[in-house]
Amino acid sequence: MSERETARVRSLRSVELGERDVELWVVGLNHKTAPVELREKLAIGEDALGPLAERALERLPLREAVILSTCNRVELIGVAPRGEDVVAGVMSFLAEDRDLSAAAVAEHRYVHRGRQAVRHLFRVASSLDSMVVGEPQILGQLKEQYRRANESGATARVLRRCFEASFRVAKRVRTETGVATKSVSVSSAAVDLAKRIFDDLGDKTAMLIGAGKMSELAARHLLKAGIASVIVTNRSFDRAVELAREFDGTPVPFDRFPSYLPMADVVLGSVSVSGHVVGPSHMNDVLRARRRRPMFFIDLGVPRNFDPALNDLQNVYLYNIDDLARVADDHRAEREREAERAEEIVRSEAESLWRSLSARDVTPTIVALRGKLDDIRQGELDRALASLESISAGDREVLDAMTHAIVNKILHPPTKVLKEMARDENGQAAEVAEVLHRLFGLEARKGRDFGGE
Repeated sequence: MSERETARVRSLRSVELGERDVELWVVGLNHKTAPVELREKLAIGEDALGPLAERALERLPLREAVILSTCNRVELIGVAPRGEDVVAGVMSFLAEDRDLSAAAVAEHRYVHRGRQAVRHLFRVASSLDSMVVGEPQILGQLKEQYRRANESGATARVLRRCFEASFRVAKRVRTETGVATKSVSVSSAAVDLAKRIFDDLGDKTAMLIGAGKMSELAARHLLKAGIASVIVTNRSFDRAVELAREFDGTPVPFDRFPSYLPMADVVLGSVSVSGHVVGPSHMNDVLRARRRRPMFFIDLGVPRNFDPALNDLQNVYLYNIDDLARVADDHRAEREREAERAEEIVRSEAESLWRSLSARDVTPTIVALRGKLDDIRQGELDRALASLESISAGDREVLDAMTHAIVNKILHPPTKVLKEMARDENGQAAEVAEVLHRLFGLEARKGRDFGGE
């Protein structure tokens, strides 16, 4: 399609947005509904998202579209004329783009419409629908992928308003609740405790004794938290070298790690041994060399790697896997409480936006009806006044006020009912508005999409 043709399509789309009722849809799948194997196949590169949203507008009865694609979800947020069912078309479109069977994809789908679509978008932006509730990456991804759709011309007034509101709601959730502040895994709980002991991890060194999965994960959390360097020792030196290379760290032979302990501020143990690899007898020289600076031991081993008596030493802090699990459980319970607070913010904000959108949806009908009746009132009043040979200015004002009052009294009940129906998720405001247009011969409505400005 040429640039001129594309501009014409976008122009026509804007006109249609101003003249039709529309509905908000979310159609997609995520980590709750689809296995990772399917999500991988459906994943879309960020550079392709904008053009794909444009193709969706050409192929489907949509007026606006944003496509989201992350490791945990692929979904289309779209605006369609009211009465159009876009679900099957969206699923087929996404499946065909990835050379997949539409039926295989459709069985994992979810659908949100209207008010529930607004709430879903707010929950996604606020990381309440993420695999790890409170993770911060999703908001950045949402902003970037919305930006690409917007730059491709695939969004207009409805989605712009919804997405901008979602960013504001996400900020409220992050600033007004603690949903993103508490660790929920054993490994991340270990890092949380390390940050309590050391104000700043930026000049600290971690030692991994054993290169097991849990120790590796904890080390990754430490690096993400800013730990300066990592020492890795393992009974298989090749594995120590491999992991150290991945962390840009230093590998150490297992039989020599005690001589490196004075360098370590955080020591993680996850080696499979029958006895303790570090006990109080090792620590006198270590603490002397460190000039009594604090050391934090994280025992992830079963059986335990570190002698519990280490806790009796001054400036030595030891937590085993059960201690960390209790911290993680406490944090999980606290995060769940904070998530409940966040859900209430989302619910309230979604309801507020929906009412605003819905109220705008019927306003043009109310304005058109009032204009029609006022035209009738004015015409009949003018004819009546012309037939009167003698009437004072004061009497004219009385008649004008009286006819205004009659029109207002006639309009008050239908206006009130129409606004109430617009706020009701299951209401029939659009259908009633259509009937009013037909009954009273109202002019074509302008700006009737619920996101109109």
